[in-house]
Amino acid sequence: MATYIMLSTLTDEGAKTIKENPDRIKEVNQEIEALGVKVLAQYATLGPFDFVNIVEAPDNETIARVSAELSSRGSIRLQTLAAIPIDDFIAKFK
Repeated sequence: MATYIMLSTLTDEGAKTIKENPDRIKEVNQEIEALGVKVLAQYATLGPFDFVNIVEAPDNETIARVSAELSSRGSIRLQTLAAIPIDDFIAKFK
């Protein structure tokens, strides 16, 4: 499984949803997992992103589908980054 970092920013609609129903965050995590992506960690953050999620997916196509699905809802804007374990990265230089 590959690791990805999903950086998300709530839209006005998303912020309203979270204010009215904070548990919606965990409901979305369950929806993500049903699409084949495992949520390893999730943080609410201050700054340009509202949430940082560390997830695992079997391949780029799966994470791209999840990103497209979540973005199409209009409640968040996403940036998804592939994450390479540092030991794997260093090994490529040896």
